Parts: sequence; C-alpha cells; structure tokens
Amino acid sequence: MAFQDFDVISERRRNEQKAKLKKRIIMGVVAAIVLVGIIGAVFVVVLPGNDSKSNSTPSSHSPSSSSYSSSSSSPPSIAKSEKMVELVCDGAEYKDKCEGPLSDALKNDPSMSQPKDILKYYAKYAEDAVNAAFAKTETLNFESPEEQGAYEDCKQIFSDAKIDLEAITNQVSGDNIDLRNITNSTPDLNSWLSAVISYQQTCIDGFPEGQLKTDLENLFKDSKEFVSNTLNIVSKVGNFLSSLPSFRSLAEEKHQSPLNFLDKRDGFPNWLSQKDRRMLKAADNRPTPNVTVAKDGSGDFKTISEALAAMPKTYEGRYVIFVKEGVYDETVTITQKMQNVTLFGEGSQKSIITGNKNFRDGTRTFLTAPFAVLGDGFIGKSMGFRNTAGPEGHQAVAARVQADRVVFVNCRFEGYQDTLYAQTHRQFYRSCIISGTIDFIFGDAAAVFQNCIMVVRKPMDNQQTIITAQGRVDPKQTTGIVLQKCIIKADDSLVPVKAQFKNYLGRPWKEYSRTVIMESDIGDLIHPEGWLPWAGDFALKTLYYAEYANTGPGSKTDGRVNWPTYHVINKQEAAQFTVAQFLKGSWVQGTGVPSVQGFYN
Repeated sequence: MAFQDFDVISERRRNEQKAKLKKRIIMGVVAAIVLVGIIGAVFVVVLPGNDSKSNSTPSSHSPSSSSYSSSSSSPPSIAKSEKMVELVCDGAEYKDKCEGPLSDALKNDPSMSQPKDILKYYAKYAEDAVNAAFAKTETLNFESPEEQGAYEDCKQIFSDAKIDLEAITNQVSGDNIDLRNITNSTPDLNSWLSAVISYQQTCIDGFPEGQLKTDLENLFKDSKEFVSNTLNIVSKVGNFLSSLPSFRSLAEEKHQSPLNFLDKRDGFPNWLSQKDRRMLKAADNRPTPNVTVAKDGSGDFKTISEALAAMPKTYEGRYVIFVKEGVYDETVTITQKMQNVTLFGEGSQKSIITGNKNFRDGTRTFLTAPFAVLGDGFIGKSMGFRNTAGPEGHQAVAARVQADRVVFVNCRFEGYQDTLYAQTHRQFYRSCIISGTIDFIFGDAAAVFQNCIMVVRKPMDNQQTIITAQGRVDPKQTTGIVLQKCIIKADDSLVPVKAQFKNYLGRPWKEYSRTVIMESDIGDLIHPEGWLPWAGDFALKTLYYAEYANTGPGSKTDGRVNWPTYHVINKQEAAQFTVAQFLKGSWVQGTGVPSVQGFYN
C-alpha cells in the first residue's frame, strides 16, 4: 500500500472526530447567527451611514483602466458599504486601485455589502487584470532568439499562474462560502496570490535589458498591483474576523496553538497514538513504492522520466517512486498534474539526478535545472540533485521548485551559482545539504530550511560568495527565506583560502527581499557585515533581513550593515518565522517528516 499523505487515524478516533464534528456544526450554526449579528453591529458602529461621500470610481469596467471618475452623494446603504471599502482597502499599497473598482461595483450592485462579497469581486477583478495583461503580450514583437525563447517561458509561466488564479476565485466563490471558510483558507490564498505576482516578475526577468523588457514591466504593472491589493483584502478580512470573540473561540477550539502541540520526543503532534506514530515513522523511513527505477534494469523502469510518464492519470493517495543507486543524467519534471508524488532514493550521494545546462552556454536560467517540481504535495527523500556546469557556467540550477506544500528531507543540492531555485509557494527543507557559491538559494517562495547545512564552495578568483538572494517584489507577499537551526560552513576546497574571499549571508535580488536566519551556527567565513547590497542602494530601504539567537564565530552582529531594514530581532518577532507561523506548518506534519514547529530553545 502506498504511503498516504495524511495522518493515519484509528477507527476509534474517527468516531470521536465524528462526534466532535457534530458538536462543532451545532456550535457553528449558533456562532454564525451570532456572527452575522455582530458584523451588522460592528458596521453600524464603524460605518455610520447617513453621510454622503465623494468617491473615485472606474471610468470603465476594464481592469486595466487607471483613471476613475467622481460620484456624488450616496444613499445610506451605499454609504455604509463605501465605508467598508475604506476599511478593507486600508493599508493597500495601491489604494486608488482598491477603492476605485470596489466603489464602482457597489454603485452598480448595492447588495454587495459583506466582506466576502468584496473579496470575491476583487479577486475576480485581479484575475481578469492578469489575463488581460498577458493577452496584450501577443501584440508585442519578439524578434531575437533570446526574446522568442523568453516569451515561450512566459507562456508556460502564465499557464501556471492561471491555475493559481482559478484556484483563488473558486475558493472565494459560491453561495455556500462563508467568512469562516475564507479565513481558514487564508494561507492558501496568500500562497497563490504571492505566486501570481512572482510569476509575472519571472516572465519579465527572462528578457534581456532593453525597450521590450521595459514595455513588459509597464504592461504587468496594473495587474501586479491589483493582485497586491487582493492580498491586502485577504489580510483585512482575516484580521477583522479574528477580532470577533465568537469566531476566535471557535478557531481556538478547532486548532490548538501550533507552537505547543508537538511532542518533544519525535516532532509529531502530541495527539497521535503510539500506533500511529510507529506507522508514520515506518512510512517515513521506507515508504512502499508503487514503482522502482534502476539503471541496471532490475526495476520497473531505467529512467525516472519513464516512471513518471507511466504514472496513472488519476491516483488516490500518494504515488511513490523508489530510485535505486545511480547517477541519472536526465531532465526530470514533476508536472502540475503529478500531485502527491514521493521520490525517494538510497541516499543523497547514491541516487542522484544530474545535468550541466548553464547560462554561459546559452540556456536561460529558468531552464537550466535537471530537476523541476511543479506538482503540489511533492516529497523528496534521500535524493541528490546536481548541476555540474561548475563556477564558470554562471547561472546553473540543480533544482527548481515552484509547487505548493513541498518537502525535501535528507536531500543534497549541489551546484555553484543559483543551485536551488525556490521559486514560489510553500516549501520545507529538513536535514538537507545545499552547496554553492553565488546566490545558491534564491527565489520567491515561502521556504524554511530547518536543520540543514549550507556549504559555501570555492568560487572563481574574481568572485565573492553569497548564500541567499530572496526575490520578494511586493511587501504584501507572504514569502521569504528562513534558515533555522542550520549550519553555515566552508567547503573543504574553500577552507585553505577562505581569507581571500568575502562571503555573505545574502543580498536583495528584488526590492522587498526578506531573509531570516535564526538559531543557526554561522562559521567564521562570513564577513562581519553579513549582508551585501545588490547594486548601489537598491532595496536597502525596503528589504527585511533579520537574525535571532545564532551562534558561532560568524554570528556576531556588532559589525553588521547599518541599513535601517536590517534587524537583530527578539523571540517574539522571530516567532512569526517559525514553521507553524510562516508556513502554517500543520501540513508539514501530515507528510510524516518530523519538524520543529516553534523554536529549538
């Protein structure tokens, strides 16, 4: 039987849960009635409805419209709704693009008066804006081979973005969707929306510098801002609900504090029975494979790609592929349709996927990885991923990961520049080794590396080394790189000459780059300043870099950069970057891979 994606629960526990569910349904009905009353009362207080207000409304219903006409006095019901628009748009980075379309919608449909209605409308508005922007790319001329190739990447990227956009609108649509459902889905909505922003930027980044790239940046400007505003609205709706006592008590009854529910012995939830623990541990160590890959012909397939191509189009549960020892020189892609796949080998230095595509030889960075994960729910165990292009190959990715709820455990990522592309969505790395020279962990995912080893290799003579290059492009994105309880050390090749090179923890690839290093051991190779600018003062006033409770000779912070956006944080602030808070990490526990949801100490 294939290793399942969710916790194994005994029949007795199922019966207990049914009884609890029945109780919760009754409580939910009562709470819903109370909630409606409270919402009404709150908006009577917060949204006084007898005044008239001048609002800016869209001059047309086109998402790309950036000018809004003024409206005159409004009936009391519309005035209250417009006050609610002000509430959900408060804090938006692009407030005119938030209030304008919503005010216009309310003028045409005054019944759209609840937060869920506003979120539903605006999410669809943002989806239309992204679709419209990409449709306009067909009017551009892509003349050089580089431009034509980059546009082909854009097409693939947009198809991925479209899946996330559809998931967002489906999540917030339907007559049976209530505020509680939306709030429970907030982590998913944040992940999807953040990814859509990243996808648009990835499309732009693929083009060489020039007028065409500038035109694309202008083309996607409005749609990126609409998606950013949607992230803000999701946050506002969630914050509003969490402030209501009746909703908060239900949430607390349903979800224990994720920082307190783990057993210190093995990292599993403390409510799991001993039998369930044993089953999960056994599954984690050696899941039963559906198929076996072996280069010597002793398995079902000789290549991993063949095994994936033969995978059933529909499969219930987790599909497990065992990879016997060998170096597999092939390009392996876990596609969007291949969800809940486990790929496990005989060891990260025994079962290895390798390649040598690189930027120097004319391959775009996006396509250099011999291994790419697009299918959600992927688990990689005891595998190696390697790009052998060397430091002279410049950008040469070993693995590109853009799927959601991805876990790697006991894996090894080997390369030089751009080794691991943590591109989008939520990712968790446990007890892995990542080696490289320049920006060798980069991307715009929400990624936590726990109990991992970052190995800095010897670069070329004219280079310096940088471990991370996080690519958050908007302050509302819930993305960032977190290194927790990791070891940062020099590779054996670098140790004798480490004084000849400057080595840094990270630099800002994009304007709102966010990286946190906590409870980690930092070797003496790291430069006292710790962090490196990208170019001039770019992003130095908008990034977020932080350190907490690190040890080792390279952890001293008294010589760190004096940027206002660099912080030495306390435990309370660091808590938001734990697995439980940053990844909403209960899904990690469901994989059977142990994790520390809070702090080690």
